[in-house]
Amino acid sequence: MLLILLVSFAAPWQPASAQEEMHPAMPRILPLRERAELQDGWLARRLDAVVPALMREAGVDMWVLIAREYLEDPVMTTMLNATSMRARRRTILIFHDPGGGRPIERLTVSRYGLGGLFAPAWDPAAQPDQWARLAELIVARNPSTIRVNVSPASAFGDGLTHSQYQALIEALPARLRPRVQASDDLAIGWLERRIPEEMARYPEIVRIAHAIIAEGFSRRAIRPGRTSADDLVWWFRERIAGLGLDTWFHPSVAIFRQGAAGPLDGDAVIQPGDMLWCDFGITYLGLNTDTQHLAYVLRRGERDAPAGLRLGLAAANRAQDAVVASFRTGLSGNAVLEAARIRAGAQGLNATIYSHPLGYHGHGAGPSIGFWDNQNADPRGEGMVRPNTAWSVELNVRQAVPEWGGQMVEFRLEEDAYYDGTSVRFLDGRLDRFHLIGR
Repeated sequence: MLLILLVSFAAPWQPASAQEEMHPAMPRILPLRERAELQDGWLARRLDAVVPALMREAGVDMWVLIAREYLEDPVMTTMLNATSMRARRRTILIFHDPGGGRPIERLTVSRYGLGGLFAPAWDPAAQPDQWARLAELIVARNPSTIRVNVSPASAFGDGLTHSQYQALIEALPARLRPRVQASDDLAIGWLERRIPEEMARYPEIVRIAHAIIAEGFSRRAIRPGRTSADDLVWWFRERIAGLGLDTWFHPSVAIFRQGAAGPLDGDAVIQPGDMLWCDFGITYLGLNTDTQHLAYVLRRGERDAPAGLRLGLAAANRAQDAVVASFRTGLSGNAVLEAARIRAGAQGLNATIYSHPLGYHGHGAGPSIGFWDNQNADPRGEGMVRPNTAWSVELNVRQAVPEWGGQMVEFRLEEDAYYDGTSVRFLDGRLDRFHLIGR
């Protein structure tokens, strides 16, 4: 089953270059109606392909999701069509595998059909009690397992609230109650797995983020001696809003300066000779980006950043190489971290690695690969690395800069990538040169 899945979900695209364009043209941003049509098409494909694969891999014949309006399960949120948006009053989704290779049955115990993606299975006029109707549907199908999203380990698989769980158990006949199983494997699998149609557009989404960063790290947004770090942060926010996009976190901007004890931010004003860092992400077409880039503000007469800074950026690129070379299907996130740290250490790199899954969420479902404050094995890194998943390769390398009197500087990079089960590819190249401000 796994081998079949790898073949059918392999990404159809190849990156044009591993090197990122420094001044990319802004891709066309789709109007909302076109976005809705595109995302609903992806959702239909995912429901047809991803859910059956996950349920059959796990040996589960029924999966039930229950959520109330404004308190949606993280998974249910991604299963609502573009015009549904919320779990009106209470929405219940049922996935049932009847066996024999027949299609997975998709039902919604609610008043709405959710864009035709789920068959409505409740008529309040015939049965006013929604819970009683849910029990009728389950009893009629007599599943051997009833999987629900309850997990102490992952928020992504812990979407069923206590009150709704209690109501479910009370509605079921006593003989079916022991069949209710709490787990997060289906939830995480659904959220982390990408399909070819999504991956055909994901590089473009990352290109939009790169284009915005390139604009921000230019004289369009920065006037050395006048623009503060916070000015640039809010320039990014306004640019995102102006394009009709969203962000899943407030951007960060910091200034690294010769003689400064640490990074400067807030009201600190950008000056020639500064190295700038940003942490930036957008949300578009239901998918997220997460990028950290570096820029240098040229002094009068300079045409590039000092050699010591360029060497620091190159060292961070080598640490990225160590991370992507360590991916193996079936390894835990902790094992990938250990292998990457060994590779980086063998090159003498003082690296800190904190990479994470990416997709429907910026800090996505799946195993973490280190944390900035913990470079040892962590419970959150115990999950397995799986094919057809997107990642944020995030890290920093500390290195002395001779031109700054041997000052230790932290070179932080983050780029978005895709793991197809064989190799990791950056979605829109990676930064290997400084954005230069002031030419």
